[in-house]
Amino acid sequence: MKNTFYQSFWRTHFYAALFITPLLISLTLSGIGYLFYTDVENQLYDKYFFGESGKTEVQSIDDAVKLAEESYAGYKTNKIIELEEPYNTRLSMKNADGKEKYVFLDDHNQIIGGQDAGYTFGNIIRNIHSSLFIGGTFVNYLVELAACWAIFLMLSGIYMTFKGKLLKKTKQTNKRQKSRKFHALLGTIITIPMLVIIFTGLPWSAFMGKYIYQASQDYPSFGTPLLQQQPPTSDVSEIPWATRQETPPTSDSAHAAHHGGGNTGFVANPNQLTVEKLQQEIDAMNISKPYAIIYPTSEDGVYTVAKSSNTGVTGLDVSPDDETTMYFDQYSGEFIDKVGYEDYGILAKWFTWGIPLHEGHLFGWPNKLINLLVCLAFLVVIAWGFRTWLLRKKQGILSAPPKISQKVSIPFIIFMIILGILMPLFGLSLIAVVLVELIINLVSKNKKEAN
Repeated sequence: MKNTFYQSFWRTHFYAALFITPLLISLTLSGIGYLFYTDVENQLYDKYFFGESGKTEVQSIDDAVKLAEESYAGYKTNKIIELEEPYNTRLSMKNADGKEKYVFLDDHNQIIGGQDAGYTFGNIIRNIHSSLFIGGTFVNYLVELAACWAIFLMLSGIYMTFKGKLLKKTKQTNKRQKSRKFHALLGTIITIPMLVIIFTGLPWSAFMGKYIYQASQDYPSFGTPLLQQQPPTSDVSEIPWATRQETPPTSDSAHAAHHGGGNTGFVANPNQLTVEKLQQEIDAMNISKPYAIIYPTSEDGVYTVAKSSNTGVTGLDVSPDDETTMYFDQYSGEFIDKVGYEDYGILAKWFTWGIPLHEGHLFGWPNKLINLLVCLAFLVVIAWGFRTWLLRKKQGILSAPPKISQKVSIPFIIFMIILGILMPLFGLSLIAVVLVELIINLVSKNKKEAN
């Protein structure tokens, strides 16, 4: 009879797989879709990305922004995305309700058309992957919890594979044994790359991501550098992850004093430097495309110019070591300060490389193909695990692994506590599992006593 450590793993492995498999399949399929979202968008939005308006008159970028805001009433521009050839320039606009729209400009800064940002292919796939397109804190936590339990499934699977000597050559005639062996073999092969994919996705998670980022902020030499600046108020989805919640420097308050205080969001600022003049400053500093220009959203805010390796915007990502976030005075256009990849601590550098690896664009097509193969193999592992169960399952009953008659082994408890500490959301779910198990046992005991 196998020891209680093995039995504990087997039973927990079975029930975890049974309950979280739908989520894991959803995450994996949406992850595959996200790997190729740039290729899909290049085809779907060919007119917007690479087309022409048909107008020959050249207008300034500022006139284009003004015209776009007149054309889309209620929307104000908060970002300008300058992309490399052959991509067109993209404006990101928002209204007072937080809805976002993308407007594309050709080489003459003439408007080609606009998109509802919430329903572009990339954003739909991203929302499915991160929040099942439902959103809300509970769903975000549920997705993260599935990733945590996936880690447990792989680690427990590795233990059972080697403890049960499942890879040992034997004369097997039983279909279930063959299916189990294939499930164990493929699971062992993909465990390390799958763990890398999961862990490099954690910075975006709702629970652990918050603490990972907080740790990077609290320990600058380990994470992101500190800047003594005013907190940002702009939408910063195009700013690199390592500086996304960094506080940028403020513009010269002497200029701000000329026209009062308190303006936030979409209030026009007549004394603000034009984007055209800002771009002249950018060109003078030999800052190459692609980059995002994020508008100030307060009177003492700054223009932020960002080059990021993890934007989620087709055509905008750069190599991790080229990441930089630059700040310019919104009135004079004077360069104030910048944070580059070389200024990051080890944690920020790790995720600056890890996130594009997770997204599949760190080293081009090979990255996409490797991630695709790992995801497909993971789906096969899931399918073969269920096939193995169905081959063992008896009609009319669940055929779960036998309940442990003895007390749960101490090594198993220690292992689960360690995982719970490393993944707090996983730890909280374990407490819930234990409580449910205690209630079930108590109910069963009362029924037996009643009989």
